[in-house]
Amino acid sequence: MSLSHYISKSRGQRGLTLLEMIIALAILAVLATVVIPMAEVTATRGKELELRRSLREIRTAIDNYKADFDKAVAEKKIISAIDETGYPENLEVLIDGSDWGGLYTNKRKYLRRLPKDPFDEYDEGWGMRSYKDDPDSTFYSGDDIYDVYSQSQRYALDGTLYNTW
Repeated sequence: MSLSHYISKSRGQRGLTLLEMIIALAILAVLATVVIPMAEVTATRGKELELRRSLREIRTAIDNYKADFDKAVAEKKIISAIDETGYPENLEVLIDGSDWGGLYTNKRKYLRRLPKDPFDEYDEGWGMRSYKDDPDSTFYSGDDIYDVYSQSQRYALDGTLYNTW
């Protein structure tokens, strides 16, 4: 048979055979079983990065608030109570700010907004620890905010709980 016979025959055929369709679907299924778990891990990794950034941002704001409190007390701009630690009473104080008795010409704000916990499924907000609480405590005494943590009970990709970060 000549080459022209094959060319003319292939022009007359349109579409795929059943076998070609089954092979194509099998290849797509294998690719999907590989890609979907990788996409889930990538999405989780992105949320973990967001959680680390949020924790760092809030903790840095708390530390800056405490440093300004200590500076205002040292420069006698404010008078500290005996039981006052200098840590914020709530997280909204970091957003509202303080002028520290004239230490700054304007109110000093530490956060523009409170970052959201990306693993907070039930809208519980951040877990908080007071200066008087144990470092690993999940019970908040309510005096001041020394530290924050995620309240998620899920495990991270590295096997640790998110609420221990």
